[in-house]
Amino acid sequence: MKKILSTLVAGERLSREESRTVMSGISAGKYNGEQIAALLSVYAVRKISGDEMLGFRDALLETALPVDLGTNEYVDIVGTGGDGKNTFNISTLACFVVAGAGYKVAKHGNFGSSSVSGASTVLEYYGAKFTSDINVLRKSLEEANICYLHAPLFNPGMKNVAPVRKSLGIPTFFNIMGPLINPARPKYMVHGVYNEDVMDLYEYVHCKMDSPYALVYGEDGYDEISLTSSSRIVVNGKHERLTPEDLGFTTYGMSSLNAGDTIEHAAQVFMNVLNNKAEDAQTSAVVANAAMAINLLKPELSFSDCVEQAQESLRSGQAKRSFERFLNVYSA
Repeated sequence: MKKILSTLVAGERLSREESRTVMSGISAGKYNGEQIAALLSVYAVRKISGDEMLGFRDALLETALPVDLGTNEYVDIVGTGGDGKNTFNISTLACFVVAGAGYKVAKHGNFGSSSVSGASTVLEYYGAKFTSDINVLRKSLEEANICYLHAPLFNPGMKNVAPVRKSLGIPTFFNIMGPLINPARPKYMVHGVYNEDVMDLYEYVHCKMDSPYALVYGEDGYDEISLTSSSRIVVNGKHERLTPEDLGFTTYGMSSLNAGDTIEHAAQVFMNVLNNKAEDAQTSAVVANAAMAINLLKPELSFSDCVEQAQESLRSGQAKRSFERFLNVYSA
């Protein structure tokens, strides 16, 4: 670690392999809290490079619990968080909409850090009991078209970092790594980022990963398609800047997307969307992000066709049935 820190303090970058080695050491408990804090502090004052992010990702996936679902033909929709918007669970709902439309989803998530309700927060509120049991994951994927991987259960090495991150009390590169370390290794990924720097970083990483991806960034700072402003969208290297109207929607105000001050409020919005009783802005944001995932899975379809599939998943009750089947498996 001393050599690594000397390299970083000198202003140099780590190679992908050097980054993988140091993260493997952290996961294995080779370094003390002061050394880990020093490493994190370096990246708090300068940007992480794409190769460094790739190396850290490589190590965390190597040390994660293996997840064999018999296929990787599924999608994950997840944002980095950290946008400070305290939105309701847009990407989690989008996952159930995609599942209700007949596609497979392996969702990776955690409790909220910058919002009232992270994915794990709202799912636990409704009775989900998180597990790493592969049989449960496979059953859920088969019966509900979706399974959920609660991040702390699958990344045991992260326990060595958690107390250091808490004591530092500042954002670190771990705050944006979550979407990249889904241990189910989905073939298709829709990742939301909260600024253009993170979008550039994620695009570099995805190009090296060489699998179908979409990146979305709301220009007013959302890590998803919010429909409150134009969105920057990158799909497999193709860049677009699209207004809500370009996507077939209306521009909405920001207030409807707020999760409120309590998990009870956020959970009510979650259920309102599934019951087709939510505000137009809330339902439309979920549909837009679900449509992006469907379009990634089915690029031969027009985006408007994908929007229609997402809307029908909600209208028909299939999205809610997917959620109910999911809870039936995860609360058993």
